[in-house]
Amino acid sequence: MVRTAVSLVSLFVSLLVVVPANAATTTPGRFPPGFLWGVATSGFQSEGHFPDSNWTRYARENEAYGDSVDFRHRYPQDLERASKLGVNVFRTSVEWARIEPRKGKYDWREIRYYDDLFRHIRANGMRPMITLNHWVHPGWVHDRGAWQNERTVRDWLEFVRFVVKRYGAEDVMWITFNEASQYIFHEVTDGGMPVSKVPVMSRHLIRAHRSAYDLIHRLQPGAMVSTNVAYGSIVNGLFDAAVFNEVTDKLDFIGVDYYYGANAENLTAINAATGAYWNVEAEPEGIYFVLKNYQKRLPKLPLYVVEAGMATENGKPRKDGYTRSQHLRDHLYWVQRAIADGVKVMGFNYWSLTDNYEWGSYRARFGLYTVDVKKDRELRRVPTDGVATYRSIIERRGVPAGYVPVKRPGWCSVEDPAATCFGRVPTPPAP
Repeated sequence: MVRTAVSLVSLFVSLLVVVPANAATTTPGRFPPGFLWGVATSGFQSEGHFPDSNWTRYARENEAYGDSVDFRHRYPQDLERASKLGVNVFRTSVEWARIEPRKGKYDWREIRYYDDLFRHIRANGMRPMITLNHWVHPGWVHDRGAWQNERTVRDWLEFVRFVVKRYGAEDVMWITFNEASQYIFHEVTDGGMPVSKVPVMSRHLIRAHRSAYDLIHRLQPGAMVSTNVAYGSIVNGLFDAAVFNEVTDKLDFIGVDYYYGANAENLTAINAATGAYWNVEAEPEGIYFVLKNYQKRLPKLPLYVVEAGMATENGKPRKDGYTRSQHLRDHLYWVQRAIADGVKVMGFNYWSLTDNYEWGSYRARFGLYTVDVKKDRELRRVPTDGVATYRSIIERRGVPAGYVPVKRPGWCSVEDPAATCFGRVPTPPAP
């Protein structure tokens, strides 16, 4: 009886699938000249040797943080690895907890570390993309209620002023808050913030972003400033409501993070709710619809894929056999398709250059270079198949002509039901 029911459902689905046969076989044109290619990471997740902060405290209740992948002392070599990929953007965060470990007291040794870090980024031919808050704040801020306390807005803006004055001449692209919705989520689940305070934190983050946007533009006219949004499939409306919806007039580009989508044939995104990202089956075509939808909402702004990547479990091959190389080609194919359809995509960052501390565990690994933090005392950076693939895509400005994505488009994507349940996926013109 079960087999019969499944067969009937499969037949029904096959009759409704109206994506044309050539929808995933038409190769779009190359990425435009001047397209920004990047890799991304964050301070806390990769630096190690971290001072007192909310996340050094949260880590005590999770897998031991140790010194992560020790980017704090290995950045010259890691930046060379990034440069050899051919990328021209390196995204990281300047950590408030390092700059100001005690209220009003700056740590000049750590400031000199950031000075040297950005010198090396520029020397390796890359443009810095600086995140001003990647979910981490100093311990003294946490002790007084963090973003539940309106004083944090004022103190964070002073930190922003210091960082922009010091590094603004480096042609920096700025991210104020990384995935504000997830910052709020972790403050509830890891930081013990009452759910009743969520609107308070949201309101303070909105005010902080709006003020930071104006401050950055006063100090660095012509700067590109955004706050990147986490795309969250069926709950994306909630994610956008955290901050994004209230600051669209204070953005110079739309920063989008895309890791997974969902459709009637692929509901594995539910695994992300438990942190089992390696069990999420990719939906590459979803990035096409996400980019098109945000462009439709804000047609005057360009878009930047600030983060996109795929997890393995402890560096092992995925159960579905999907490789990092295939993930890169498939997703960038669909980004090319979006550009061919008129979406103003200006850049793409892969998350991440190396594996790092994924907010409580080293189990989920996203790196182009894998690092076995728990077993390898040397913290060797071992290249995955994604390294050569990303380098080749950048060099050729796109996937090879005639490329057919490994993952076929699924039926009835939540990213655009109108186009995928009862309509047709648009096919860009041939190059």
